[in-house]
Amino acid sequence: MMDTDASLAYGVFWAAYAVAFVVFFYMMKSLFRVLPFYGLRTLLLSALVVLVLTPVESPDVAGWWIPAWLFAGYELILGDTDAAGRALFNFSIAAIVMLLVWILDLVRYRLVRK
Repeated sequence: MMDTDASLAYGVFWAAYAVAFVVFFYMMKSLFRVLPFYGLRTLLLSALVVLVLTPVESPDVAGWWIPAWLFAGYELILGDTDAAGRALFNFSIAAIVMLLVWILDLVRYRLVRK
């Protein structure tokens, strides 16, 4: 287990990461408004959510989570494909869940527009 300072730094990191994601998400949302189809806009936004918000548990400290894109990229650069595979597995699970949410949103959008 880590000490108090490390736990505080972990909490500060995730708070800053969450705030930065919200700002980035709304910037991308306004940029995607030029796209003509609702389904395409929401698909790109949901892919952004999967890529940026998918976590993977740290192999060094139990209970600590790392952004999967960061972990997978780092491990692929180092050549540890097994560790990167864990992050890619988390990406695939998150993508499947987000695909289901996206389909349900398209159904909701279709029903509301009628």
